[in-house]
Amino acid sequence: MPRSRTDHAPTPHEGRRPRLRTAAIATGVVAVAAGGLYVAGLVATGDDISAGTRVAGVDIGGMSRAEAQAKLAAEAPAAWSAPIPVRVGDHAAKVEPAAAGMTVDLAKTADEAADPSRDPFTVIGRLFSSGEREIRPVLAYDSVKAKATVAGLAEKNDRAVREGSVAFREGRVVATQPVTGQKLDTGKAVETLRAAYPATGAAAVTLPVAVTEPKLPAAEVSRFLDTYAKPAVSGPVTLTTGDQRVRISAATLGDHLTVKTENGRLTAALDAEALLRDPDVARPIASLTGAPVEATLGVRDGKVVVEEEGRQGHEVTAKALGDAVTPLLAKSGSAARTAPVATTVTEPELSSASLARLGITEQMSTFTVNFPAAPYRTTNIGRAAELINGSIVQPGEVWSFNKTVGERTPDNGFVDGTMILDGQYRSAPGGGVSAMATTVFNAMFFAGVKPVEYGAHSFYIERYPAGREATVAWGQLDLKFRNDTGKPLYIQAGATDSSVTVSFLGTKKYDSVEAVAGERTNLTEPKKVEGTGKACVPQPPLEGFDISVDRVFKDGGAEVKRETFKTHYTPRDEVTCKPVDGDTDGG
Repeated sequence: MPRSRTDHAPTPHEGRRPRLRTAAIATGVVAVAAGGLYVAGLVATGDDISAGTRVAGVDIGGMSRAEAQAKLAAEAPAAWSAPIPVRVGDHAAKVEPAAAGMTVDLAKTADEAADPSRDPFTVIGRLFSSGEREIRPVLAYDSVKAKATVAGLAEKNDRAVREGSVAFREGRVVATQPVTGQKLDTGKAVETLRAAYPATGAAAVTLPVAVTEPKLPAAEVSRFLDTYAKPAVSGPVTLTTGDQRVRISAATLGDHLTVKTENGRLTAALDAEALLRDPDVARPIASLTGAPVEATLGVRDGKVVVEEEGRQGHEVTAKALGDAVTPLLAKSGSAARTAPVATTVTEPELSSASLARLGITEQMSTFTVNFPAAPYRTTNIGRAAELINGSIVQPGEVWSFNKTVGERTPDNGFVDGTMILDGQYRSAPGGGVSAMATTVFNAMFFAGVKPVEYGAHSFYIERYPAGREATVAWGQLDLKFRNDTGKPLYIQAGATDSSVTVSFLGTKKYDSVEAVAGERTNLTEPKKVEGTGKACVPQPPLEGFDISVDRVFKDGGAEVKRETFKTHYTPRDEVTCKPVDGDTDGG
């Protein structure tokens, strides 16, 4: 029986062919669809940069790199170039980013924004994304400029610590307020600035600084000013003793106040000893108190006697002055700045009671020099005698003519007179005082005490003993001796219009002292010189020579010691002067 078609069994090839065709069709459909999506993605992406791409809010989507760079340059956010506010310690400043080497690299930023891949998967994937991309700007950094900018900030804002202080000047208070020191940490400051760019807000960037605090705070300076310094020189202080008063000015007080810092506090100290020596204090204090008056001695029948008794004095010591003044310095107002000052009674060295104890028992020597009368000699020699008379020289002490007499100035009671300058008689302050020096020298010579410094005139003056005379010059030549007798010496001096006498009173070491002069040797003839100027004084000629004088010490009539004094005299040239007004006396 014939079989129907439905009963025919298919071969393997016949059954697979329809399924393969279907798969091929499906694959083709997918490929067509993917290709369409890829094309659509490329269209959506644009040239280089995907749509929806932004840099700091600037939309550069769909642009080429060049277009994006141009737009970023034109529409750059203000933060990219705006000055960055900074604080360096307590100072505010601004930093220009470009000057500090901090900018946005537009080209690299555009490169960063460009699509990283154009393969189908990436392109098609973007069709199904949100389309928004935010790209961070690429920053450029120039370390050289950054360091230079920070160095400039350090130069302007670094400062050394300044300690507070208070001083007194010319009666005023001068205060220096303390200042905190600060130093910019330049290395960290560069990194801080770099991290802060671009600035995203108005708040200042704090740059790191090292701070050094002063040891003395401002509050301590203020405290000291208010409680001590300002009151200390607010006015004079007044000291009283009995019904007498001494006023010390604020300027004088300030000269002797010093300020120092101890344990974080300011303290002041008064130099009472210097204050007492200050002429503006010493003079009124001396008149307020008064030094003791020494007894006046004389010689009767070869014995020293008291001709006029001495008197007690009253002294203000440095301690008493400091004790009186110091409490007043912190007070204000004239009444509050007034207080009594304690005085100490001082006894004279010489009195009837002390004379025998001191050993001033006899006249050791006396010498007189006569001179031609002249007003300037009367004044100058008399003043020198006044200053020397009553000098007490203790055992071992060195007596000085210049220290005792002082500078020969009008303020000290001296006038211009004739003296030897540069080998000629000339008019100068204190002329004639060499007569006093020669008299003291001879009294010293015959008292047997030890000379320390002396000098003869450059040429010989006939009225003085050759080889036993002396001259003095302020600041150049002095007449000094040391009291080596073992007992105090008292110098008695007095002058008339034509003579001056000096006596040494004490206790003799030797029975007698004699002078033995040698012959004049090395005779030298003078020259003739014509002088000029108002100070020129005519002088007669005299030969120069050398001479030796022995000082012979005797006890019991026998020589026990001998000293030789050698003197060289230059010739005294004959000087004639051109006629001028106001010629002075010679010699």
